Amino acid sequence: MESTSAEAGKLVRKIEEEILLIKTNEQNSKSFVIAMGEDAEDLRPKYDFAAVQERLEELYDALRKVKHTINMFNTSHELPGFPGLTVDQALVKIPQLNGLKMKLERMVKRLPKERLTGLNSRNNIIEYTIANYDIEEVEKKYKEVSEEISRLQLSLDKVNTTETMEIDVEF
Repeated sequence: MESTSAEAGKLVRKIEEEILLIKTNEQNSKSFVIAMGEDAEDLRPKYDFAAVQERLEELYDALRKVKHTINMFNTSHELPGFPGLTVDQALVKIPQLNGLKMKLERMVKRLPKERLTGLNSRNNIIEYTIANYDIEEVEKKYKEVSEEISRLQLSLDKVNTTETMEIDVEF
């Protein structure tokens, strides 16, 4: 079936939800407690070990295939507007850029010269922290990084909702 990355992600979640539901039902029905004098057959929950295992294996197989297809797509598909940058590389680059953006934000917020709070207890000298960089240069870089993150995210969104891949599963 043809699927976008967004649709494939939803399929992964759907399969994972079914696996969780089956496992929860199995946990609740694979054994049961009865009191003395109660009829076990009247209280026995419906549970078919072989059928449950077969369905879980089908779901695990489908999950592997879908995730593999997504991975192959991500490692081979370049982002529009970012020559040579594949989807999987962008998924690594965005958190790296977010870390850089947070550092730059802290640097931009610093005053060129800040008085440290309190006095130096040994000799009553007032101390200052001095920015050892050009704050305007850092602010320019901050804006560039913010824009690049936005462009990457928009390009990823476009790929995730428009580009398709062939997923070979019956679910």
